[in-house]
Amino acid sequence: MNIQESVIGIDLGGTKILIGEVTKDGEVLNSKSYPSNTENQTKATEVLLGALDDYSQNIGFIAEKQTSIGVGLVGRVDHKSGVWLEIEPGKTNPTPLANILEAKTGLPVSLGNDVVCATMAEQQFGWGRETNDFIYLNIGTGLAAGFVVDGRVTQGGHFNAGEIGHAVVDIHSDVRCGCGRCGCVERLASGLGIKEEALRHLKNYPTSVLAKNQAELTGKLVLHAAEQKDILAEKIIDNATLQLANLIMNLVRTTDPECVILGGGVTQNEHFFQKILANLQSNTIRFVTKGVVRSKLEKDKVGLIGAAVNGMKLGNEGGKE
Repeated sequence: MNIQESVIGIDLGGTKILIGEVTKDGEVLNSKSYPSNTENQTKATEVLLGALDDYSQNIGFIAEKQTSIGVGLVGRVDHKSGVWLEIEPGKTNPTPLANILEAKTGLPVSLGNDVVCATMAEQQFGWGRETNDFIYLNIGTGLAAGFVVDGRVTQGGHFNAGEIGHAVVDIHSDVRCGCGRCGCVERLASGLGIKEEALRHLKNYPTSVLAKNQAELTGKLVLHAAEQKDILAEKIIDNATLQLANLIMNLVRTTDPECVILGGGVTQNEHFFQKILANLQSNTIRFVTKGVVRSKLEKDKVGLIGAAVNGMKLGNEGGKE
């Protein structure tokens, strides 16, 4: 294999760091996962630098030259100046991560929010090849979106566009989210939200199969139980998919997309996906001409590929666009 150039992609999430080598065609040549630590940005940066050392020394690179580094980060990121602003509200310590990585590696570095990076991957290698206007909705442990309008990814005046997990979709809900409001879609329909809903209702469903696995309960187990017609699991999934459909129908009114792309681990479940589609009203999504679809990209690699796409955009400008 004689590959001339590649980009180093880094996907730093709440529980893991995925480092890999990606070609300009989006092929992942190699990758390795490491545990992350997002207790604070100082610790997260320290762990990231250690992981990058290990990758360089023990995995190595296949292409003859690495041209740049692209990093996707959990939280709010100033992609213009290369500063990681915060992990989440309350974990705010603006960190010039692009400069730190450039000083360590000698390569230009571009930073971006993780879901924004996944949106860039879709734009470059997925459904985005077919449209310049789409919404990428990532439904995993949490829930967030990326918006592409007229071929440009929207990031907002404070680099906070797409944080729609705290959009209220059920005004009658008494389920309080960590943000303090009730009825947030992330609390009702993300992987973690589905798990929390199951735990909240278990006392009223002692015969549910979910009651046998409380210590190991996950959103994935609830999805599987719903497929097996467990009453509690069906109740939770019915509501989650209804609220996601409500969210989608609200979002399409904001940017007029041709396509809504669903990514993340939860949407890989066929039962879950079909229930979302069944709750969509045709008159509301009539202009979504390319449909509400699932991502074409591998869910475990889309963030890594997106980070690399972000890195590919660099010339000699470091962390600035």
